[in-house]
Amino acid sequence: MRRRMREGQLGSAPAIVALAVIWTVFGIMDPDFLSPRNLSNLGIDIVGAGLVAVGVVFVLLLAEIDLSVASVGALSAALFAALNVRHGVPEAAAVLLALAVGAAVGAVHGFFVARVGVPSFVVTLAGLLGWNGLTLYIFAGQGTILLDENGPVVRLTHSYFHDVAVAYALAALGTLAYFLLSYRTARRRRAAGALPVRGLPEIVLRTLGLAAVSFTAGWTLNQFLGLPLALLIFLVFLVCLDVLLRRTPYGRRIVALGGNIEPARRAGIAVTSVRVSVFMISSTMAAIGGLFLASRVSSASATAGSGNLLIEAIAAAVIGGTSLFGGRGRTWSALLGILVIQSVASGMALLGIPGAVQFMIIGVVLLGAVVIDTLARRTQQAHGWA
Repeated sequence: MRRRMREGQLGSAPAIVALAVIWTVFGIMDPDFLSPRNLSNLGIDIVGAGLVAVGVVFVLLLAEIDLSVASVGALSAALFAALNVRHGVPEAAAVLLALAVGAAVGAVHGFFVARVGVPSFVVTLAGLLGWNGLTLYIFAGQGTILLDENGPVVRLTHSYFHDVAVAYALAALGTLAYFLLSYRTARRRRAAGALPVRGLPEIVLRTLGLAAVSFTAGWTLNQFLGLPLALLIFLVFLVCLDVLLRRTPYGRRIVALGGNIEPARRAGIAVTSVRVSVFMISSTMAAIGGLFLASRVSSASATAGSGNLLIEAIAAAVIGGTSLFGGRGRTWSALLGILVIQSVASGMALLGIPGAVQFMIIGVVLLGAVVIDTLARRTQQAHGWA
């Protein structure tokens, strides 16, 4: 760990430290912050923006940016609400159509960025304006469309697994899977030779740390209503996309493109296809996140795309440890980053601090994350890692 720190390979360590400090400070100032009820609500509040932030991580890995994610999320929720509530389309079909539109939006963005060569900042800024306008057109003067409170979409963020065994089983399964994957990776790296390998004591220590966090979280959630369904779905997305990113050839191509595009092109990677697909992932995750945000408030709003979602999603990815310079980051960065942001929001709400102060704090945290990322990159360059 000391070696990695000296070489600038900080990863998510700053976000973990920031989260520990935030929870300690707010826990001392208001004991209700660490109550099972508040932490359970926090676990649901992070899902919508967190899913959007996961898609942003993929784009940042290419050293690109997607400014349209909030508008795409609002458009997805608007399409779903209009199809289901106004036109009577079954919820399953409406959800699939909304997600398909999200993927199509990403394909359009990717086409202009990867094939035409327009900077992603300009393309997605145009998308932010254009898709927000389309959302307003869909609402046709009606500011809000109420969703069926008994429908599957609304129940996504209002359902819990009341059986205490579910949370503990998930904690045990996650811990066991981490140990087996870490042990398997260490064996393969040792067999390959000339690669740094984690020893068994380090793997066991990391596994015990994960078990402590997982079972403590499970116990806390069980003290309220149990494991939230929305949080479980979020974790499943994180795990699946982490496997896609770190353990498949496709994921390695994304990281390679973010590190340096020209060597990746000469190595035979289909640069255009990969870049288009990454923007499709970003927009699809934004569409999914938009549906979860609509589920949380049981409605779709015409102004959903003009709120804080864009800032929160990008800030979460960066604060969680994803580099703005590309080639460095994980899907778990989105979880850590959105936890930091929502923890600040939750603590300030409990203390009655004005929302304007929240923007100041998040701004300072975001700037600090970018400064750390920049300094870490310089250190990596000095050690030949970047």
